[in-house]
Amino acid sequence: MSGDRLGVGFVGSGFNARFHIQSFAGIRNADVIGVWSPNQKNAAATAALARELEVGDARPFKSIREMVADPAIDALWLCGPNHARVSNVEEIVAAIKDGAGTLRGLACEKPLARNVAEAKKVASLAKSVGLNTGYLENQLFAPDITRGRDLIWARGAALTGRPYLARAAEEHSGPHMPWFWQGTLQGGGVLNDMMCHSVEVVRHLLTKPGEPRSSIRPKRISAHIASLKWSRPAYAKRLSQAMGKDVDYTRRPSEDFARATIEYEADTGETLIGEVTTSWSFVGAGLRLSAEVLGPEYSMSWNTLDSGLKLFFSREVKGQAGEDLVEKQNAEMGLMPVIANEPEAYGYRDENRHFARAFLRGEKPMLTFEDGVEVMQILMTAYMSAEKGQTMDFPPPGLDAFIPEVAKGTWKP
Repeated sequence: MSGDRLGVGFVGSGFNARFHIQSFAGIRNADVIGVWSPNQKNAAATAALARELEVGDARPFKSIREMVADPAIDALWLCGPNHARVSNVEEIVAAIKDGAGTLRGLACEKPLARNVAEAKKVASLAKSVGLNTGYLENQLFAPDITRGRDLIWARGAALTGRPYLARAAEEHSGPHMPWFWQGTLQGGGVLNDMMCHSVEVVRHLLTKPGEPRSSIRPKRISAHIASLKWSRPAYAKRLSQAMGKDVDYTRRPSEDFARATIEYEADTGETLIGEVTTSWSFVGAGLRLSAEVLGPEYSMSWNTLDSGLKLFFSREVKGQAGEDLVEKQNAEMGLMPVIANEPEAYGYRDENRHFARAFLRGEKPMLTFEDGVEVMQILMTAYMSAEKGQTMDFPPPGLDAFIPEVAKGTWKP
């Protein structure tokens, strides 16, 4: 593309990739040019969505290498499944090393990989060809989080002292695709799938604007995991019927609830606490993202289901099940919140705007693959704490080689 526009290709064509593509309607300096997926039918459908939304003249590609080689594509967004992360990056790097093409940036959806060893390999591969990398964490860019953080630091913290406690949660009724439910493919359960969001939200809120992410350092982590709903016989049967025989929570469950407490030390010596909770067993209107900050003389709270728009449908309105009101929607009648623009409310628009600008300018983004590695270190320490039933100093010994029991398929709730 020309110097003032970024041509973007997507690796992956599923739910997450489509959320990203929808957000490009609010990005003026980037175009979606291509989509690759091992499922060519899905790739074609997702490319058609981009054209329909007029966010780029996207077409399906036959391989990742072909996208790297296309001079119209300047950057790739990795949105494929966790178990394909390393092989996808290997193909990108091999294409660049072979001289097939060049890239101005590589962005990766959370989590960076399934464990620390894989995360470090992904980061090392990207570094080997000098790629500018971005770790995609949409919730940091949610408008309410951005504005709330600015205000509490500019007013509350400036006058009475920095915040000392932040809480964040992501909760819904469970993922869309079978691989998410399989610990061996996904790398764990809800902790690996969603706590990565909450970990970064609390760290972001506790970090002074303008200061580096490293200005607060994780010191100790305590965590707990459980299978509260989906390993119950009736629900395990229902899950297997919906997701296929490879998802059997009577034999190979993953956790559907996880919580962790992360103790940070600020560069000023102050102790800060982050509390994070995630759930695939939440029963409510749909996806609920929430956060809270407490400081000496102030507080902040955010809940995506406290929306300004609500609808009520009586029992006589018996429509088909869908997700037209809110992601992971659980009902079609009663009083229900509506998220009018989910890609914007959840942070996808401003996230992709930030990374597109950074790649175009050759600047280091707010989050890179190195940050994604540290997030994975925190998540794996949380799994280690849950397995041992004790608080862990960070980083604990043996972290690089650690694989959670859930990811091995040997965990017993």
